[in-house]
Amino acid sequence: MPFALYLLALAVFAQGTSEFMLSGLVPDIAHDLRVSVPAAGALTSAYAAGMVVGAPLMAVMALRWSRRRALLTFLSAFLLVHVVGAVTTSFGVLLATRAAGALAGAGFLAVAVATAAGMVAPDAKGRATSVLLGGVTVACVAGVPAGALLGQVWGWRSAFWAVALICVPALVAIVRSIPPDRSLPPSRSVPPGHIGPTGGADGASGPDASGPGASGPGVSGPGAAGSGASGSGASGGGASGRGAFGGGVRGEARALRDRRLLAVLLLGALVNGATFCAFTYLAPLVTAVTGLGAHAVPVVLALFGAGSFAGVTVAGRLSDRWPGRVLAIGGVALLLGWVTLAFAAGNPVVTCVLAFVQGALSFGVGSTLIAQALYAAAGAPTLAGAFATAALNVGATVGPWAGGAAIGAGLGFRGPLWVSVALVAVALVLALISRPSSRAAASGALPPRRTGEDPARRPHV
Repeated sequence: MPFALYLLALAVFAQGTSEFMLSGLVPDIAHDLRVSVPAAGALTSAYAAGMVVGAPLMAVMALRWSRRRALLTFLSAFLLVHVVGAVTTSFGVLLATRAAGALAGAGFLAVAVATAAGMVAPDAKGRATSVLLGGVTVACVAGVPAGALLGQVWGWRSAFWAVALICVPALVAIVRSIPPDRSLPPSRSVPPGHIGPTGGADGASGPDASGPGASGPGVSGPGAAGSGASGSGASGGGASGRGAFGGGVRGEARALRDRRLLAVLLLGALVNGATFCAFTYLAPLVTAVTGLGAHAVPVVLALFGAGSFAGVTVAGRLSDRWPGRVLAIGGVALLLGWVTLAFAAGNPVVTCVLAFVQGALSFGVGSTLIAQALYAAAGAPTLAGAFATAALNVGATVGPWAGGAAIGAGLGFRGPLWVSVALVAVALVLALISRPSSRAAASGALPPRRTGEDPARRPHV
């Protein structure tokens, strides 16, 4: 993996830390700015809403820019709003900076996902995605506890300064490593069994469309290279040779009509909703149901975070080769894990073990779904990344709300676990229902299966 990809993950780590660190800072913020704790909690809602709305909007705006310009603009804005947040004495200003930071962070992540996919060979998108999302998982393991510790020692403002400081090396890496032109260096040709758009330039169309210099299934046009690339001199994951990323807003919007992509996005929202439904209420579960003291909460949260890091790492190495197996086996195991935890949450050993396991399965399946979104929309790498970001944050917003509703309905702190069970079960049912139709929709885009090819390596919903 390119070193620049790890520095992009560092920026994602800073953004993940910013998103989650308020869980340990809300009381201090409320006291310092003289607002109620529930009012201070609105800072979290503002960030989540900004991520949902900002991902597609910022990505559309960024389509007119080079990737380098987009990444620099979004990350610089993210840094600056945290500086403003660190020095303001107004709660209204702080609330505005959270919304603005979410918009910038959503735009950055959408473009970073497309950039990461374009940095590597087309058959390594899953691993590149896992490296990038590893920044979020490390934020869960280290960033959030570190932010809480900084808040306790030097005040909540120090955590905002730390997030701003972490962004600096990533800014330098973008300047030094991302080309200033409108595309990334060409990726290698599409591996057998991966998907490409059915259309092509120079009159070529359909699977295995060809033209002078075309390479890989579904690639067409002179000098085309990369996953589903088309048109003269196209390069990178699905770039069309025009505009910053692909064929502009209209071209990418057309590619987003793919039924497989819509199915993948829906599955991602459901799985992530289940993840954050359980994760949000893990602390009261540990103390009130498992019977462990408050001192055990950071340990269990760290186990979940460590599992999430392990999950994206392992899934990144497997999802490009066997995406169907990762999603099928991982999805069923995820469902069984939530059921087991709901029944056995009173056992400390089971709770600690499943905190790690469920973190691994949740983020492993989630990162695989993001990679599949990129494969399903090779002609719209930026908007696909944007809508994947929005879908995950819809889950991260709805999941905790549904878990809170379950608690309010009298189901206790096991209630969110049963909500997670229901969300994953719905995802599995939808995956089974959509699989035949999505395969039919893809019949014109998938290249013929080669002798001896493992069908599990082909793109899956």
